[in-house]
Amino acid sequence: MSFTVGLDIGGTKVLGVVVDDAGNVVAERVHKSEHGFTALVACCVGLLEHLAHPGTPVGVGAAGLVDLQGNLRFAPNIPGVIEAPLQAELEAKTDRPVIVDNDANVAALGEVTYGAAQGARDALMVTLGTGIGGGIVMNGSVLRGANGFAAEIGHITVERGGPMCACGERGHWEAIASGHALGRMARELIASGRGKAIFDLAFGDVNAVTGHEVGAAASAGDDDALALLEVYADNVSLGLAALANVLDPQRIVIAGGIITLGPLLFDPLHVAFARHIEAAEHRPPIPILPAALGVRAGGIGAAVLARSLLP
Repeated sequence: MSFTVGLDIGGTKVLGVVVDDAGNVVAERVHKSEHGFTALVACCVGLLEHLAHPGTPVGVGAAGLVDLQGNLRFAPNIPGVIEAPLQAELEAKTDRPVIVDNDANVAALGEVTYGAAQGARDALMVTLGTGIGGGIVMNGSVLRGANGFAAEIGHITVERGGPMCACGERGHWEAIASGHALGRMARELIASGRGKAIFDLAFGDVNAVTGHEVGAAASAGDDDALALLEVYADNVSLGLAALANVLDPQRIVIAGGIITLGPLLFDPLHVAFARHIEAAEHRPPIPILPAALGVRAGGIGAAVLARSLLP
């Protein structure tokens, strides 16, 4: 039995898992994601010290532009991290071989190996979190592009002059369809005088409103929250349909904490997707599925990636 470690670095947390060669998670730990490269590396090193023996191969999925040498070139949702030699630094500070890739790439790898896209040769993975990440599997292989930067799908422009994206441009899909965007939409709803149930769940602090409160209010049957989720699902479907028109995937897999909304998200999403994709009635339906590996998809996928480092 062999073991590898996977780290999933996002905008708010770092998840670490140890995975055996059958795909079972045998150890798990979460730390808050730290701002700045030095602090982020220290966070990852601390996780590794608690998770596995020295020498255990480590795969890392990081939210941002990761080149083929494992450098995190740009991370819009991790403040203070830019042109960062993440792979080299982790190898230098730990007694372990390390390989680094984009977080959604490794999540896609995890889902086609053990999850909702298992058996699919062509699949699209979308992570809805602080931002939007993407992983594309074509003919059984993760598409990385010439420099490793492929599938930065969150930065497709869908609304010229729209809300500001974390990368500094306006109107990106991420700015209207990420989990963070859902929270912003809810705060705008409250500012307009609606969304009382959402507001109450945040104990009257509008700045504390996130997608979590929207989901809780919708689960309780609140009309404003349900209507907001329909708008949000339509925003998500805009990007999904555009990508499906280009890629023609067998399956689309959605990951991120927002998938816990279940039918409250996926039912309106399927309806909106069919409305936006070209000639929906003349093509085989494309299943849109929650990640079977849940919030562990990136960590497990990173551990799968690390198997390439085994002797």
